[in-house]
Amino acid sequence: MPFPLGEWIDTHEGCRYHLGSSGMWGSIRHPRPGPLRPGDDLPETLRRELANHLRVDAERVFLTHGATEANSWTLLYLRPRPGERRSGARLRFPEYPPLAETARWAGFRVTTDRGPARVAIVSRPRNPEGDLWSRATLDRWAAGASSLLVDETFREFARVPSVAVGGTPGVWATGSLTKFYAGDDIRVGWIVAPPEAAPDFARFHGNLADEVPAESVRLGLATVRAHGAIARAVDRLLRPNRAAWRRAFPRAAVPVGPVGFDRTEEDGDSLARRCLAASVLVSPGSFFGEPRGVRIGLTRRSFPRDLGRYLAVRDRPAATATNRAARPRPGARARARAGRA
Repeated sequence: MPFPLGEWIDTHEGCRYHLGSSGMWGSIRHPRPGPLRPGDDLPETLRRELANHLRVDAERVFLTHGATEANSWTLLYLRPRPGERRSGARLRFPEYPPLAETARWAGFRVTTDRGPARVAIVSRPRNPEGDLWSRATLDRWAAGASSLLVDETFREFARVPSVAVGGTPGVWATGSLTKFYAGDDIRVGWIVAPPEAAPDFARFHGNLADEVPAESVRLGLATVRAHGAIARAVDRLLRPNRAAWRRAFPRAAVPVGPVGFDRTEEDGDSLARRCLAASVLVSPGSFFGEPRGVRIGLTRRSFPRDLGRYLAVRDRPAATATNRAARPRPGARARARAGRA
């Protein structure tokens, strides 16, 4: 199905001041695969490595081609059954758009109500706001839902344990290598099922899901094993970027994730178009269900400069802005597009 947020970023990839990306692709490098170790059976070895890293049993970990596929398989598995009264999927907006759209396609009634629900769905840290709900806040918000699905694609940025640790009944976690690990070209994600559902979900996943290609598994294995070096590279890049955010927005919390949300009085779509006229790329909040504001990515080395240019456009009266759209740089769209939203 069409992905408007991804199309927006891809279409305007050539902007000079790029605040659209939410991942580290193009900012850090992930390692190339080295020689296999004795006894390495690639898919099972990757599952074990991920399980050790996440501190869960390997029998609960299932490989996918990315987090979007992981969320899709999970929601299809949890889909409402005929005649079931609890058909609601609870979300809080603004939220990453595929979570709501996939829930609708799976047959859920998307709701923001706090009443009984089949599943509560949330990204953690939040996309687009970049904030990290505490586990207590998460549990309070999910109260009354039969299951909880947490998209942990940004979890590594926050240095917090997975919600799957401990095996709380009904709690599902998903993730991928596309954001923190800069692994857009690897195409590896995962699902961590709750212990009571893992055996049945194994049959569901085994019957319906395609195997992850061997080369993707090799690259994924090398990347997970290089977590420490990657974490240091991410920290070196984000430290000055978060300091620049703090200076620009002294009253706002510094994002824990790789994105932040600037709530504005001006309509976000209008502001984003004014930014484009100055070759500044931000993502309108309307994509996330919040029309007043824009999402800002902190993942580029040029972030302090790019943020300064954004602030200059935002604070300039709209009547003085030009209507000329920014032209993409030649060849900008040729770069791999997967996972950049």
